[in-house]
Amino acid sequence: MTTPHGPDGRPQPSPGDPGPLGPPGRCPVTGAQSAPTALHGPDVDGDMLPALYEELRREHGPVAPVSVAPGINAWLVLGYHELLRLTRDEQDFSHDPRRWRLLRENRVPADSPILPMVGWRPALLFADGQQHRRMRAAVSTALSGINGHELRRLVRDTAEQVIHSFAQPGRADLVADYARQLPMRVITALLGVDEHTGRQLVEAVAGTVAATSASADASRRMGAILDALIKEKRRRPGHDVTSALLHHPAQLTDDEVLHNLVVMFVAGNQTTVNWIATTLRILLCDPQFRSSLTGGRLSVDDALDLVLWRFPPTQNFPARYATRDMLFGGRQIGTGDMLILGLAAANMDPEILPDDGSPVVGNRAHLAFGAGPHLCPAQDPARLITRTAVDTILHRLPDLELSISPDELEWIKSPWSKGLAALPVTFTDLRRRRSPSAQQSANAQHTAHPQHTAHPQPPSSAQQQSSAAQHPAVLPSHEQESLR
Repeated sequence: MTTPHGPDGRPQPSPGDPGPLGPPGRCPVTGAQSAPTALHGPDVDGDMLPALYEELRREHGPVAPVSVAPGINAWLVLGYHELLRLTRDEQDFSHDPRRWRLLRENRVPADSPILPMVGWRPALLFADGQQHRRMRAAVSTALSGINGHELRRLVRDTAEQVIHSFAQPGRADLVADYARQLPMRVITALLGVDEHTGRQLVEAVAGTVAATSASADASRRMGAILDALIKEKRRRPGHDVTSALLHHPAQLTDDEVLHNLVVMFVAGNQTTVNWIATTLRILLCDPQFRSSLTGGRLSVDDALDLVLWRFPPTQNFPARYATRDMLFGGRQIGTGDMLILGLAAANMDPEILPDDGSPVVGNRAHLAFGAGPHLCPAQDPARLITRTAVDTILHRLPDLELSISPDELEWIKSPWSKGLAALPVTFTDLRRRRSPSAQQSANAQHTAHPQHTAHPQPPSSAQQQSSAAQHPAVLPSHEQESLR
């Protein structure tokens, strides 16, 4: 297998290398009025990011100078219209990191924590034009082959198993015990990976995207696991996404399959984890929002989209690289400059929010999944997984309560994600709830001995799901205000 990086962590030359570029553009912070704002470090977490974006917008406008790792400066695109142009215009903004000037000038340390995320790979995320379309066709076909009914059943059954694995003590962390477990098991099943290997893969992926000194080693472990999977599926193909990629008419090489699986797993797993956890956080922290799930004027999907507008699972996404010197968003961008997609900030751009201050409802023009040719091809499966995950746990554990103050919630340290580090909750121990068989026995005793009062039998999961379907969600005024 050909690795995407050489021993020094930099991209290896390949037939697709864009070759020499024009004169290098200016550094993103040269001549700026202030030093670039750090999106990394111990003082930067998900809780403070929204306020940081608005501060950057006030000071710099729609494009702001930032640093995404020590010594690595870039532009953060905060404006909605600017981000649309960034994602749609491949002539001026390439996806290929081999155009990145800092890398070409050997100014990126080999152990930089950002390299595992932005280093070139033979995958659709790092390609332009025809090469991107060829790989995207294979990925889209593989994803479209997923049966929605079977996926819903898989998610529901897996969610039940995960809930029962932690629900005996009546206390859990919904991030570690549920939100991280469920997508991992579902996505690895779709890829054709067994549960043990899937757990190793999730740990390696998490280490890769964490942007720490251990990211490079995690990236190597991730590649080794997927390499073994591809060899196995070459020998014994199955009904899974990996086999579909390997046998698509686009004839992806094993290297291309491996790195497209990396993109699919990184994009699909962590974003779904954050989407589930964020939705549950809002439900637990806002009783009015939670009660609205049993009735109101919005559907569950509308509620999920409101979460995507206000709290997108991926806050910032790397990256595009300027192909020429230009004026963009009021900033002088140099050839080879890195530009970061500020998805969360663009969603809250005052230029596109309703003039009357009302929340954005029934509208999927948010940028949580990107835009343009690289619009996320897995958003439908991700939505189904998230919707089913939230529905199932609310039906199985209807008395969930946050066990700490919302102000005590901790967030992961990442320039890319506003993810919760933990979501501790309490609920009624499942052992204290009567099973259907026990309830039938109690009912029989009640018939024989009327003086004994039996406890009412709780509705089944299917009955609860049917009831929830008849009562769509509504966003409370408290959250509506925050979405303005």
